[in-house]
Amino acid sequence: MDLVLIEALKVDTVIGVYDWERTLTQTLELDLELATDIRPAAAADDLARTLDYAAISERIAAFGATSAFALVETFAERLAALLQQEFGIPWLRLTLRKPGAVSAARAVGVSITRGIWHEAN
Repeated sequence: MDLVLIEALKVDTVIGVYDWERTLTQTLELDLELATDIRPAAAADDLARTLDYAAISERIAAFGATSAFALVETFAERLAALLQQEFGIPWLRLTLRKPGAVSAARAVGVSITRGIWHEAN
């Protein structure tokens, strides 16, 4: 398996447990490692044979725009499941940061790994 990377993707969403957080949009920052075999795409120089990071990024933005979760854990878990289902991603690592959530920290967040890693032959 190879990895398609998306780093520091900014996603606007409603997120938080406090009442004031439920009234505004906040920006999350995501890093993603998405497992795929890039050899077919590289051999044919064909975008249709790999994970389209632009399409994935647009889908993540749409997910954020229509979501309103209390916990970053819920956002991460639901997003990971959606990406695996819609894009056929067998394994992924998603790191989600919520900048400014704790004044003494640059960001807080979670990092999750989902799926099964398959070694390429």
